[in-house]
Amino acid sequence: MLVCDLHIHTTASRDGESDIGDILRIAAERGLDAIAITDHDTVEVSRRAAGMNSPVLVIPGIEVSTLQGHLIVLGVTEPIPKGLSFADSVSIARKMGGVVILPHPFHIWRHGAARRQKDALSLVDAVEVFNSRYITGSANKKAAQVARKLKKPMVAGSDAHNARYVGYGRTMIDAENDVASILAAICSGRTSPGGRKTPIKTYTRQSIRNTWKRVKRKVLHR
Repeated sequence: MLVCDLHIHTTASRDGESDIGDILRIAAERGLDAIAITDHDTVEVSRRAAGMNSPVLVIPGIEVSTLQGHLIVLGVTEPIPKGLSFADSVSIARKMGGVVILPHPFHIWRHGAARRQKDALSLVDAVEVFNSRYITGSANKKAAQVARKLKKPMVAGSDAHNARYVGYGRTMIDAENDVASILAAICSGRTSPGGRKTPIKTYTRQSIRNTWKRVKRKVLHR
């Protein structure tokens, strides 16, 4: 069984705080076999990280900003345009050979696509049922309940925006330690999600800072 974190951001994301070197170092220290770099709307670091010298396997990926919410695509090395419909983004991802995962589907403040796209869970290959950045955990529980009902594979991710939280969301995957085998195992449901939550203080601090960044950008572009 491989220990994987399938949802991590670097400084290539606007709200990311750590570079890929620190992320890989901490992932190795915490015994992770593989991580997915899923920066917002860019594969720049994800693509570069795959060629870095590290004992941790890097799964290329991206977190796409669709009109209805976020979508994680694993196994792609080219960007998917943001601002398209959820369904169109899934279609493009599949044509590129990617595995599509619905992250934090019911989180109110986290671009949970299932709240605006009723069939979102049925369109994806797997559902993120444990995201470490939560306060009460109710959204995670709802995601797990719906995923079980739809018989969808379930995964976990830290959604780390700082290297110190890498591995807070972990997916145990029954696969060989290579990208193709891991992606096939996810699609066939050979996964077991779990983890621990990011400290509320840190999550709140990051959320407030990111809100101020968005406000400043809007003011500057008026």
